[in-house]
Amino acid sequence: MFESNQLKNGEDRVWNNACTRDGSVDRHGKPATKEKTGGWRCGMLLLVNQGLVTLAFAGVEVNFVLFSKSVLRQTNSEAANTFSRWMGTVYLFSLMGAFFSDSYLGRYLTCLIFQAVYVIGLIALSLSTHLLFLRPQGCGKIGHLCEPPSPVEIAIFYISIYLIALGNGASEPALAAFGADQFDDKDPKEKEYKTSYYSYFYVALNLGCLVAETILVYVENMGYWEVGFWACTSTAVAAFLLLLSGTPRYRHFKISGNLICRFSQVIVASVRKFNQTLPSNEEELYEVNEREGETNGMRRILHTNGFRFLDRAAIVMTNNMTSNKEQTPNSWYLCGVTQVEELKCVLRLLPVWFCTIFSSVVFIQMRSLFVEQGAAMNRTVSNFQIPPASMTAFDIVSTSAFIILYDKLIVPLYVKLRNREPNPPNELQRIGIGLAIAIPAMIIAGVVEQQRVKHASNSREEISSLSIFWQTSQYVLVGVSEAFVYVAQMEFFATQTPDGLKSLGIALSMASSAIGSYVASMILTVVMKITTKDGKPGWVPPNLNDGHLDRFFFLSAAFSAFNLALYIVCAKRYKFISMEKREGER
Repeated sequence: MFESNQLKNGEDRVWNNACTRDGSVDRHGKPATKEKTGGWRCGMLLLVNQGLVTLAFAGVEVNFVLFSKSVLRQTNSEAANTFSRWMGTVYLFSLMGAFFSDSYLGRYLTCLIFQAVYVIGLIALSLSTHLLFLRPQGCGKIGHLCEPPSPVEIAIFYISIYLIALGNGASEPALAAFGADQFDDKDPKEKEYKTSYYSYFYVALNLGCLVAETILVYVENMGYWEVGFWACTSTAVAAFLLLLSGTPRYRHFKISGNLICRFSQVIVASVRKFNQTLPSNEEELYEVNEREGETNGMRRILHTNGFRFLDRAAIVMTNNMTSNKEQTPNSWYLCGVTQVEELKCVLRLLPVWFCTIFSSVVFIQMRSLFVEQGAAMNRTVSNFQIPPASMTAFDIVSTSAFIILYDKLIVPLYVKLRNREPNPPNELQRIGIGLAIAIPAMIIAGVVEQQRVKHASNSREEISSLSIFWQTSQYVLVGVSEAFVYVAQMEFFATQTPDGLKSLGIALSMASSAIGSYVASMILTVVMKITTKDGKPGWVPPNLNDGHLDRFFFLSAAFSAFNLALYIVCAKRYKFISMEKREGER
């Protein structure tokens, strides 16, 4: 009785202007008040948390390839493959984190638990580097190799970095969705803030990378790996404490149960009714009552016409209902329209998601092969050695500047130039623009590599006289491509999924990066196997002057062009679903 009265009082409060109207609750499970919870106070807290977490991660990521070469004694191709597999695992863990976030733990607990795992991984990496790897003293710089590590030491290293992968990957989609939860999309003003949050989230991510790739990268390049890693650990601890500090003010959404189970129920129920004829009137399809939907943390979703074969799961038959007084249906025989539409939403996203995979191949190459290319160029400016990984600062600055200026400068300019089409590009169009920009970026990288080889005085000496600043244009283009693809991709997957699947939607966008990392590793492995024969060292050998890295970049550009063509076909076939319409009542 108490719970019933509490829920009724809560419903009355939701319609009060002092409370949110999107179904969010405070930490006690009561309707969230706008004054005491959420908003930019919590949003900024989570943005700073993301910036600090990213700073710590980028401090490990940015020189991962050089650490593998100088400390672990891996070759260029081995280091690039190790990095690609590790990055792929980071993003695959995002799917696992999204599952726990949407199904069991909720977004806040998911962030809290896995950021703690993240800190443990960084502590393990810092300790092992300080105690085990840097032998003899002073090794680890470019050109100063350390002693080969033992198998046990290598195992400790991999345990450490994959704990970091688990902690960062699993918490990131939950953090992005949790930050957006702090804004009520039923309030017009807060809805605008919610849209802006995804852009600022990526800016915070990039600013964290910028600090790591301009300061920590230099410290690590000088061989002070333990100092760099301990700095990353301290930053991650600060981020964790910051996340805890906002606990009383956060807004939450109720978890909606095991999403794999819900999807399986729809598939099983529709298969069992394969021979049933769909009713001509969609109102005859089953839907859970409003109170039960709220209890499960789901808002009502209107019926759509796509994937009609799944609608059979909502056909009401006499034997679908149990004999108890409330006539609760067996979900493995009968599913509500909202539950069916959840699965439809995910299925509609898959073709677009598949086409965004190859864009990650370009971005992963920037973190690995671009760095190896830069390490073989002239990095001296007034007796100062520029760390090759710090060139990614051009990528970060161009990405952040583009995102910040997009709404205030680029969109108005676009609207002014396109009189026939006054609306700015939607998410799918922006992704397509980003995929197109990646093509010239890879072509330029190939041309720069050709020039780098020409300016190498001796093929036996890898370092070329060509300045590393020749890489600037390829980094800037990749940065603009990222700004288009990643922000639009995050917005697209978040807005086109129901409330209970927001973390999954964002995780899908990150998972495309995971598979892209594995694809990058696979392509490099296959290319090396094909080109390493008859005494030839292959396209990406230990000494880049002996190979043809330029051809690999041109091959990547060709794959990107093919992927863009495939994406255009899929994007044109996709039909946007209006979230306002889907949130209406039947």
